[in-house]
Amino acid sequence: MSATFATPVAAILLAVELLLFELRPRSLVPVALASATAAILRGYLLGPGPLFPMPAIGVVDRISIAVASLLLGALLGLVAAGMSRMMYAFEDIFERLPLHWMWWPALGGIGIGIGGLIFPRGLGVGYDNIANLLRGNASLALILGIILVKSLMWAFSLGSGTSGGVLAPLLMIGGAVGALAAHLGHAATEMQGFWALIGMGAMLAGSLGVPLTAILFSLEITHCLPAMLPLALGCVSSYLVTALLMPRSILTEKLSRRGYHLTREYGVDPLEIVIIRDLMSPPSGDIPPSSSLPEVFAYSDSTLRSAAEIMATEGRAFLPVVDRGTNRISGTISLQDLLRGRSKAVVREHERLTLMCRSK
Repeated sequence: MSATFATPVAAILLAVELLLFELRPRSLVPVALASATAAILRGYLLGPGPLFPMPAIGVVDRISIAVASLLLGALLGLVAAGMSRMMYAFEDIFERLPLHWMWWPALGGIGIGIGGLIFPRGLGVGYDNIANLLRGNASLALILGIILVKSLMWAFSLGSGTSGGVLAPLLMIGGAVGALAAHLGHAATEMQGFWALIGMGAMLAGSLGVPLTAILFSLEITHCLPAMLPLALGCVSSYLVTALLMPRSILTEKLSRRGYHLTREYGVDPLEIVIIRDLMSPPSGDIPPSSSLPEVFAYSDSTLRSAAEIMATEGRAFLPVVDRGTNRISGTISLQDLLRGRSKAVVREHERLTLMCRSK
């Protein structure tokens, strides 16, 4: 991604948000070094500058543009959810066909060919279409062709199991929706490319579930820094809509269908935020407070996660707890206590969801 699109920072974030499912030095550092190396080499091979330069735009930090960005982002969230469901609907149709699966890509290729006859510009990677959308000189025929024909070609081909791209088609479709909104809203000519950019970022954020990547990616491929705030609003709005409508992103849904569960949210381990002394039981009779330190124990100011790790590695159902200041046993922690700590997080999440439902 860094070498192809000249987006080294967005490539790092994409790896974190979509592939690594963690933010730790052991994974972030190698990815950052790889992305930086690719970006440096790209400059020697293909030259500097953004992949899709845009014309200068006017002032965009106005309330009207902020509100429009939120609305466009929400619209792109609906489009992203619809695209995902359409693609997997085609996949379900292919699975019900009385044909061996090896023929499915052939049918997908036929569908692409028919779409190419109807809309030739829907074939290929589509970088020229993206460039036209961002320059603001895309015709209405091109915009409608991308939305209607290219969308069907993309969903049909991927649903058939045909190998194909995801990023460029999504950018194209999102940019076309943004450009169509600009046409319908009678936006100035110099602002049509701006709204196409907002559409691209929002489509990427909603469909892949990577709002931070989408914001930086859109900025890095265009170097259009004035669009940062509207992009942030559009991407977050789209992400919110798809988070409510789609349990998983377009890419992780396929993994889920194969039996692998992947969450789209990051969170702190509930056992990491509960201290042992808050849930430990008093010392049992067979372990007096004045006894010497046992071989395996957990300090009272440690987290429940550390106690769970010790129990798992040592095969213990309970541990004596030692006060770090006095080095005396101050209590015990058991598996039941760990469950009580975990239930606290469940109760907090239930209360949060209840408040959200009441607010609606």
